[in-house]
Amino acid sequence: VQLQASGGGLVRTGDSLRLSCVASGRTRGRDAWAWFREAPGKERELVAAISWHGISEYADSVKGRFAISTDEAEDAAYLRMDKLEPRDTAIYRCATAHTLSEVMTRPDYWGLGTQVTVSS
Repeated sequence: VQLQASGGGLVRTGDSLRLSCVASGRTRGRDAWAWFREAPGKERELVAAISWHGISEYADSVKGRFAISTDEAEDAAYLRMDKLEPRDTAIYRCATAHTLSEVMTRPDYWGLGTQVTVSS
């Protein structure tokens, strides 16, 4: 199974980005998805997660600004990021697992990530 993330880039404070993560090499199923981010000198942070039936969780730092969604037919997940701030700068990685709790704590599969850089 491979997860390919895309959509990152260099933006300014207040801008928006939409990250995508597409799975390949597996039979499409009802999986949970998550986005994590890794910034230099900081621990990996769970940004957002969603179960196959739509229950979502967000880090406090992104609530009201980010939105996670999925497309079962495309076997993909997305992260809409609005009102970006310099503190959002990180490599964003997608992940999947069977359940919401699993994807939040011990995902089965990881994508390589896409860089998001927010300038002030």
